[in-house]
Amino acid sequence: MSAPEIFDRALRRRRRDRAASGFAEFDFLRAHMLDGIADRLGDVKRDFRDVLDLGSFAGGFALPGANITRLDAGARFASTAGGIQGEEDRPHFPEAGFDLIVSAGVLDQVNDVPGALALARRALRPDGLFLAAFLGGETLSTLRRAFLEAEGERPVARFHPRIDVRAAGDLLARAGFAMPVADVETLTVRYAGIANLLRDLRGMAATNLLPGTPPLRRATVARAAQAFAERADPDGRTAERFDIIYLIGWAPDPSQPKPARRGSATASLADALKPRD
Repeated sequence: MSAPEIFDRALRRRRRDRAASGFAEFDFLRAHMLDGIADRLGDVKRDFRDVLDLGSFAGGFALPGANITRLDAGARFASTAGGIQGEEDRPHFPEAGFDLIVSAGVLDQVNDVPGALALARRALRPDGLFLAAFLGGETLSTLRRAFLEAEGERPVARFHPRIDVRAAGDLLARAGFAMPVADVETLTVRYAGIANLLRDLRGMAATNLLPGTPPLRRATVARAAQAFAERADPDGRTAERFDIIYLIGWAPDPSQPKPARRGSATASLADALKPRD
């Protein structure tokens, strides 16, 4: 018996299709993630020829000289990017087809993240590189608190569970990646009101995908807006938090450096910590 899914797959496809036409106005978080991925990729001194953009939105990731295959769960995004429609945690590609896989802004909406990472690992050639960024940690903590206050003693599950940076690193290792690294960057965006934040979330296809969530009532939104405004700075703007988790992992290869054998050190930690004359 399969485990229940966290997110509504059909709803996710519809939300992405709805956002596709106007996404350029709301792509600031993904653009920041792509900049972070580009910075990390710039530290790697090698060429990549066959690349998978996993969760491509309308495109945006570019690498001169590379053949880029794009996949997105939304039909309109996939069409705009010249890619194929498909979900990240379902198989679409043969093993060892790519030497680089990038993913920006989607892993926080994938039902089976361990499965998606394992598929990415298998789709990489030996010594291939996986680079990803997604929202995790304490993302939307201000909005979450505002709705908890608005719904009182009977709050509704309206916010996605988030992966923190430590769990993200563990997931990379479990998926079989070598030399896994996870780090987090926090962005603060200040909003004049809750409506502006909700508009951004709709525009970037980042609204609630939990199945069976009851619709919002106007009175609930009004109370949440008041709670959000009460957290405003003196200039009337309220700060919202976005934690971007970055992942780096390599497909294993015999040429990669190996950790030192346990007990092989030639100097003790105590000696290393002694003060020098």
